[in-house]
Amino acid sequence: MIHKTTESFKEDYGLSSSEVRLRQEKYGKNTIKKKKKLSPIKIFLEQFNDVIIWVLLGATVISGLVGDKADALTIIIIVFMNAILGFVQEFKTEKALEALKTLAAPTSKVIRNGSMKVINSEELVPGDKIILETGDRIPADCVITKSSGVTVDESLLTGESIGVNKNGDKGKNIIFMGTVILKGKASAKVIETGMNTEMGKIAHMLNNIDEDKSPLKKRLNHLGKIMVYLCIGICIIVSALGIYRGQDPVQMLMVGVSLAVAAIPEGLAAIVTVSLALGVSRMLKQNALVRKLHAVETLGCTSVICSDKTGTLTENKMKVQKIFYSGRVYNNGFNELTILKKIFTYCNDCNFSFMKRKMENAVSGDPTETGLIKPFYKKVETLRSAISIEKRIYDIPFDSSRKMMSVVTEVGGKRTAYIKGAPEKIIHKCNRIYIDGKERELTSELKRQILKAIDEFASEGLRCIGGAIKYNVSSLNESIEEKLLFVGIAAMKDPLRSEAKKSVKRCKDAGISVVMITGDHKKTAYFIGKELSLCQSLDEVLTGADLEVMSEVELEKKLDKIKVFARVNPEHKLRIVKAFKRKGEIVAMTGDGVNDAPAVKEADIGISMGINGTDVTKEASAMILLDDNFSTIVSSVEEGRKIYDNIRKFIRYLLSCNLGEVLTMFLASIFYLKTPLLPIQILFVNLATDGLPALALGVDGADEDVMTRKPRSSKESIFARGLKEKIFIRGSLIGICTVLAFITAQLFGMNIETSRTIALGTLIISQLIHVFECRSESKTLFNINMLGNKALVGAVLLSFLMLLLIIYNPFMQSIFHTVGLSHPQWLIIIFYSNIIAFINNLFSLFEKK
Repeated sequence: MIHKTTESFKEDYGLSSSEVRLRQEKYGKNTIKKKKKLSPIKIFLEQFNDVIIWVLLGATVISGLVGDKADALTIIIIVFMNAILGFVQEFKTEKALEALKTLAAPTSKVIRNGSMKVINSEELVPGDKIILETGDRIPADCVITKSSGVTVDESLLTGESIGVNKNGDKGKNIIFMGTVILKGKASAKVIETGMNTEMGKIAHMLNNIDEDKSPLKKRLNHLGKIMVYLCIGICIIVSALGIYRGQDPVQMLMVGVSLAVAAIPEGLAAIVTVSLALGVSRMLKQNALVRKLHAVETLGCTSVICSDKTGTLTENKMKVQKIFYSGRVYNNGFNELTILKKIFTYCNDCNFSFMKRKMENAVSGDPTETGLIKPFYKKVETLRSAISIEKRIYDIPFDSSRKMMSVVTEVGGKRTAYIKGAPEKIIHKCNRIYIDGKERELTSELKRQILKAIDEFASEGLRCIGGAIKYNVSSLNESIEEKLLFVGIAAMKDPLRSEAKKSVKRCKDAGISVVMITGDHKKTAYFIGKELSLCQSLDEVLTGADLEVMSEVELEKKLDKIKVFARVNPEHKLRIVKAFKRKGEIVAMTGDGVNDAPAVKEADIGISMGINGTDVTKEASAMILLDDNFSTIVSSVEEGRKIYDNIRKFIRYLLSCNLGEVLTMFLASIFYLKTPLLPIQILFVNLATDGLPALALGVDGADEDVMTRKPRSSKESIFARGLKEKIFIRGSLIGICTVLAFITAQLFGMNIETSRTIALGTLIISQLIHVFECRSESKTLFNINMLGNKALVGAVLLSFLMLLLIIYNPFMQSIFHTVGLSHPQWLIIIFYSNIIAFINNLFSLFEKK
């Protein structure tokens, strides 16, 4: 039978659309029930499940009991507003991640209404006819109806790692959901779906999937706990000093609690999650589907990208350029080469749609397979006629170790084997050669001629596929691949993607080493590597055969010089990844086949192909390329670096501002000043400056030098490269200048409410100016495009309008204990807010020099 074609399944019309609808209503989705998720109400209530919030609400009760009901009500409103903001962020993040997981759901090839289509596996129903190939995860419990050399990994169910042979015979024809096709092809009928499958009966085995845990988020959670203790300690000191100096104990308790709430960056880890989730959404728009959140931050550390050639660096549109046949090289007239034409027609797994009138539409599937059919046929009718002559009765699928595929057909009682694959592999299986219509002995001299032709094709960057034949086959087993008749070679070209060379250069500029991995001949691989500016000599190309005889130590020594791996098996990829990791590199590895899964899983960033990747490899990966394009990896690395930079930006902003708020109150207590800010004012600062401006930094654009820097170390502290110093200096300046503004107002004889309003204005505006400074670690405020982040501009304007509202609106004045300010009083705020930025930028210039 001819696999992967609708023709071979014409006796299986499949279910009609109406039958599918009825069965979906009866049996439901083909899914395993998962643990119940939190409802939106529970997510909202979780926002109050925080020790600091409990303390604040307790203090609110105390405030209400002593008669300060306006303050108590306002604090409750602020707490609820913060809870609403937290809920919106968390709910949106959950929804976004759930949508991404749905996109990553496995698909199935199903026969419905007489034609094959690819659907989400959740849509399968009992009675569906599906097609399975090597690497596919079986989507439901099925009974095999037709098969060819099928071996299934049932270790998920049985614990046995050895593959189980399956066929159409009773007792060996049942396959189960979740298991994997290791080898071969089959058509099968779905008999059970969802919770009725064997997997459904042991669903608890599938509910132990670890949640994505960001290492950065863990470190920030730890940092947050340390800051909680530090801030509470300082707040206790502030409260104690105030009470010791005779100030109202209740008010000082409220000051301490409010300061703790304002100073502790309780939203830090949440903002990290939001930033990562937003980054994941942006990456999805660029055709990169991130399956694990921590992959986003690891991308920014990537130092080596090991990329497949076919379809990733190239277009994956194979076209025959030349053919070696009957001892000669042909540049055209391929359809006259009858025997080679038959080999590439019958030893082929294309999908045929003979209802189409044009050849490019009638033949689909693997680009190499379709590329070997199209040059031999100009009309669809001619191809259909050829296909109908001989019937496939046996095949040995292609695998990476043999590097060949064999098919046996039968016509008029005669059996013929057609073989195609790597010509240097096939030639060793041949003892005869077809020349000028006759069979001749394949002598050493003729072998040299063939190898010379292969070498010449390879040096032109052409990929070679050899063809052989065997007449009068008697036994249907692996012996069909012995004593073959060599027929010819098709030399194919897969052009580079237009953006590939530019993307490789971007990687080099970013300090990332690109390594190309291919199954091609050494010279073909070198030619393409040279086109990409990856290598300049054959010394930079290593073959799978070289790897086989190399020790791990020898491989590590050579790695720095090797830019291309040729004739590599998927099994070799694992060695390559491990060798790079031992050298301390952060490795991204691409893969598509089932045998690539171990290397993809071992890599720091495992990347699977969305178009040609198997389900097994996709599940082992951290990221899926929906377009199988190398440039998407490079864009993802840039996005990873940008996200990490933005996380550093809002850490710098939040901690500087929080330090400024704590120091304001701490310095006032030490120097025996009146309390410069009331509890309600401290809480307002927290609401006005910590929320929207910090979130807006999370969507800031990338710095110009983001892809010209060397990769950061995966062990680098979030506070590395001078971030600690920046936070300490800027936070100290904010605190000192706020206290100075308060003292200045007092010295000019202003009343306590006016002085506090000026301190409040200075603290908020200095923080809103500082948020623009945080947009770059290398530029001063005067070099930054202030309007470059419109979301940030909008957030700052909103915060400033909130400040004006509580200063000039009479109702708000009564709540926040503020007064309207005159122009001279605003000059104090402007002076102290801007002197901070001036001093800070002077320090930055000095630091650069």
